[in-house]
Amino acid sequence: MKKISITLLSIIVLAIIIFFTFAGGIADKKMNKVVPLEGFAVSDKAKSIHENLKVADLHCDLTLWDRNILEEHDHGQVDIPRLVKGNFALQVFNAVIQTPRGMNYQSNTDETDNVTLLAMTNRWPIKSWSSLCERAIHQSNIVKEAAEVSPNLSLVQNQSELQAVLDGRDQGEEVIAAIMSIEGLHALEVKLENLDRLYEAGYRQLGLVHFFDNDIGGSSAGVAKGGLTEFGKEIIRRMEEKKIIIDLAHSSPALIQDVLSIATRPVVVSHTGVKGAHESPRNLLDKEIKQIAALDGLIGIGFWAEAVGGVHPSNVVKSIRYVVDLVGIQYVALGSDFDGAVTTSFDASQMVFLTEALLQEGFSEEDITKIMGGNQIAFFLKNLPE
Repeated sequence: MKKISITLLSIIVLAIIIFFTFAGGIADKKMNKVVPLEGFAVSDKAKSIHENLKVADLHCDLTLWDRNILEEHDHGQVDIPRLVKGNFALQVFNAVIQTPRGMNYQSNTDETDNVTLLAMTNRWPIKSWSSLCERAIHQSNIVKEAAEVSPNLSLVQNQSELQAVLDGRDQGEEVIAAIMSIEGLHALEVKLENLDRLYEAGYRQLGLVHFFDNDIGGSSAGVAKGGLTEFGKEIIRRMEEKKIIIDLAHSSPALIQDVLSIATRPVVVSHTGVKGAHESPRNLLDKEIKQIAALDGLIGIGFWAEAVGGVHPSNVVKSIRYVVDLVGIQYVALGSDFDGAVTTSFDASQMVFLTEALLQEGFSEEDITKIMGGNQIAFFLKNLPE
């Protein structure tokens, strides 16, 4: 009997070790895929243009996964070495803190959560297993600690820090400005003081909602899909006081209208598509695009099929073209959603594919410079805290 008990205990311990060692990596490889592009050649002109770009992306979910972000990996879509190869000057790192089981674009509640299990398998601090705010703080710490030891990464929290990174790049440094963001202000846990905690942790852009309605307002994939709550209105006021950038990605139409009716500063939609190019429940209407542009905001076009109708670079460019033709080139940006449990046809090291697709669409070198990063950098230089 004693021998059986020891054997059973050994099996349980082994199962726990396997779970904590491999489960997160298995999920990562399954959910963040790159499908090879067939028959898509990159011209010498595109390569030449790309070498002189400062690429900037408004949204990736790298910190959610069980990876050393400073090492290059053979799975997923982004890490610091691949950002360097892709000629990135700026990357917004987004903290994912809760996602519902059976996640879809139609209707989700907040009653379930996939990230709790990931927090365990990724060996995050135990307090983050039960606290959404602590999950956000931990993910900011991942980037902070990487920036402390890497010459290729600098956590940026204000305009002067961003300018310092750009000056370094002009001197030949391969350094990337990291800006921290959150996907859903359920991270606040309905506590005003947690906004200060997130600001102190380095967050300078905050998405209001994710795949379900929360105490701020309605999600495009929520149940009620409502507008701003009273708590949400107070949070918007405080965010503007602190010069935290509001991200309307995943917001319901009602929430978008409520925010735009009181916003006094530019907003972003960090990763999205547009209904005029591809019909999808979370894509932006023409009216919304025009309203965001009227506030000098930015619209980040995603790289995945549900946003733009396919994963080929030409699908991304089709949506970019639509925004440019509707409101002007200065309001469009990149919002990859790399490592956001999406499939793409290129990773961060292969951004020259998008440069080629823009060139094939007829965009000039000046236009490509703005779309691939110039607009994003100018936006943050103007709208980060001084």
